[in-house]
Amino acid sequence: MKKIIIGNWKMNKTVHETRDFIQKFDIFYSKNLGKIKDNLDFAIAPSFTSLALISTSKIDKLKVAAQNLSQFDSGAFTGEISAKMLQDLAVHYVIIGHSERREIFKEIGEDLTNKILQAQKYNLIPVFCVGESLSEFEANETEKVIIGQINEVKSVLNFEKAIIAYEPIWAIGTGKTATAQIAEQVCKLIKNNFGKNIRVIYGGSVNSKNINELLLQKNIDGALVGKASLDPEEFVKILANI
Repeated sequence: MKKIIIGNWKMNKTVHETRDFIQKFDIFYSKNLGKIKDNLDFAIAPSFTSLALISTSKIDKLKVAAQNLSQFDSGAFTGEISAKMLQDLAVHYVIIGHSERREIFKEIGEDLTNKILQAQKYNLIPVFCVGESLSEFEANETEKVIIGQINEVKSVLNFEKAIIAYEPIWAIGTGKTATAQIAEQVCKLIKNNFGKNIRVIYGGSVNSKNINELLLQKNIDGALVGKASLDPEEFVKILANI
């Protein structure tokens, strides 16, 4: 099974800044190509305004991911971006259920279910995010929370073509990282409950220094990288250190 690395830029980088990133990334990537394994897929999820730039970058093996999509197919939904629009931009993956969407925009199970259905309708690969808060982690409720979040969408999610991203909320952008052992334990839990062949990746303060230890774990198939993916040299180091 190929490892997968997805850089989630969140609401960062203008079109101009994205062009600059692509130019620098291409240089670092070309210099380190011999260190990057063949059995590795990688993608960048930029802001919607930069999707076309990433899509047309012509960087070998670089795929495009979207950070979000509408739960609706088309119509009078001002500000929404449909799965069909993403498909037209050669988007490969789409992030669904990120904790920031759940917490800030109050997305619930029904919303996420509809988004998954839209993604799969247009052959986009859902990257379905799950994760517990610090209080839930400290109360030993991780298993209950993770299983519950996946159960909300399991009736529609095609596990064979989807990716589950375990991102403990307490480790996102905080500099705190779940130990490789904690991450492995939760990823193993997901596979034991929903299928051994499911691709499960870890996210939460991933960088070039911890990526190798994380991906040496048996049940971690890749990483969802946040802040570190904004730096072209650091992102290449992550790819090269696997």
